[in-house]
Amino acid sequence: MTTVEDMLATYPADLGRIDQARLTRCIEACQACAQACTACADSCLSEGMVGDLTKCIRTDMDCADICNATASVLSRHTGYDANVTAALLRACAVACKACADECASHADMHEHCRLCAEACRSCEGACNELLAALG
Repeated sequence: MTTVEDMLATYPADLGRIDQARLTRCIEACQACAQACTACADSCLSEGMVGDLTKCIRTDMDCADICNATASVLSRHTGYDANVTAALLRACAVACKACADECASHADMHEHCRLCAEACRSCEGACNELLAALG
C-alpha cells in the first residue's frame, strides 16, 4: 500500500461512493506532477536560454500550485463538497494540459521538460478519470 492508500484506509468515517482507487491515483498523480513542475521550473532557471523559457517557468509554477492544492483538498473528507471538488479537478486538468503542452514544445531540447510533460499528462488523465467517476 502507498501512504495515500494507508491514510484513506484509516479514515474513521464512511468515504461514501467515491472510487478509492481513482482517488488514490489522482492524489498521487497531483503530488508527482507538482514535484515535476517545481523541478522543471528550477531546471529552466538554470538553462542558459532562461529568457526563452519564461512561459514554461510560469506554467510550471502555476501547475505545481494547482496540483498541490488539488491533492490537499482531495485528502480532506470531512464536510466534503462535491461541487468544489469537481471545479478543482477541472481546473487541475486544464492547468496540467496547458503545462504539458508548453513543456512538450521544449522537450526536444530539455529532458526535464519532456519528463514534466509526461507527469502533467498523467495528472490530467487522473483528474479527468476521477471527475468522470464522481458523476
